[in-house]
Amino acid sequence: MTNRKLNMGMVGGGTDAFIGAIHRLAALMDNQIELVCGCFSVDPEISKESGKLYYLPENRVYESYQEMFEKEALLPEGERMDFVSIVTPNFVHFDPAMMALENGFHVVLDKSITFTLDEALKLKEKLDESGLTFALTHTYSGYPAVKHAKKMVADGAFGKIRKVFVEYPQGWLSSKLEDAGNPQASWRTDPKRSGKAGCMGDIGTHAHHLAEYITGLKVTELCAELNVFVPNRLLDDDGAALLRFDNGARGTLMATQVAAGVENAIKIRIYGDKGGLEWAQMEPNSLIINWLDAPMQVLRVGTSMDSEIAAHNTRTPGGHPEGYLEAFANIYRNFSMTVRARANGQVPTAEMLDFPGVEDGIRGMQFIDTVVSAGYNDDVKWVKFGEV
Repeated sequence: MTNRKLNMGMVGGGTDAFIGAIHRLAALMDNQIELVCGCFSVDPEISKESGKLYYLPENRVYESYQEMFEKEALLPEGERMDFVSIVTPNFVHFDPAMMALENGFHVVLDKSITFTLDEALKLKEKLDESGLTFALTHTYSGYPAVKHAKKMVADGAFGKIRKVFVEYPQGWLSSKLEDAGNPQASWRTDPKRSGKAGCMGDIGTHAHHLAEYITGLKVTELCAELNVFVPNRLLDDDGAALLRFDNGARGTLMATQVAAGVENAIKIRIYGDKGGLEWAQMEPNSLIINWLDAPMQVLRVGTSMDSEIAAHNTRTPGGHPEGYLEAFANIYRNFSMTVRARANGQVPTAEMLDFPGVEDGIRGMQFIDTVVSAGYNDDVKWVKFGEV
């Protein structure tokens, strides 16, 4: 591969979707990637109109993802897409991702990785066989403060980790929006499109990933309760879990979409035997540090976070806040740098490789299976992670 931008195709993300625009803004932010084609909707007219708005030639806007993969694979390298970004509901993740890999395209995929754990394991098998690169958009791992927090924990700054508290409250599903024509609510609360979990699958997986990402630990067992507060809703809209980690640490995880008035208030607190940290997405450029024998500190992105990993994922000087789009863009940038390095016969750096992948996706599906098994069973207290 010459020194050029990566060519991106999309499945989903048309004018009738909200997350597609987020992906495009993130992908294009660092001038590493160019959108060249797509099948943007199951409705061919919407796909066609979306392609016009994105200034794509008509022959690169497809009516189905099957057509896109088949025709793009025939184009010469440098003209065809290098990777596909799949931004569809959960039940339309596995098939296009598998077909992309079968046709030699790298993949960026929205979480949850697939509809079932079995599909996720099959996807990993195909990925290992292909040697291609895969990224999963667990966005919150992309924040510079989160990456600095991970580095501090790994360096032993807080000693042995003992306690982890992670929460993700939202309020947007406090009423039955799925009956009011809201497409985002409709598929997320439909077990045929979302999967076996609602709130825990949608945002609980983010909380679980953030806890494991920063601590470097793995959940081994959990005790959970899932709730449905809105009458006649088909999937959970609230839940909580006690967590046991593989180093002996204990934690709690809470996720809800019925905290009326709350936006996206994911927050994590981690404590060891020497100190701890706090980070909240609503104030993403601050990292609060607590010490056993010293005053509290507030580290700020762009000024007092001196790790190489934080610097690699920071774009602006201190005092110029970075947020959700930049965190999302860090996944795309690191992914694109990894693809380019490998294509040129180079070994990607640790900073390049720092993005969620297929193993994170499998852990997410195991979390869903385990929390659902535990959450509706009052006769069992602890359920071993991934053994459902």
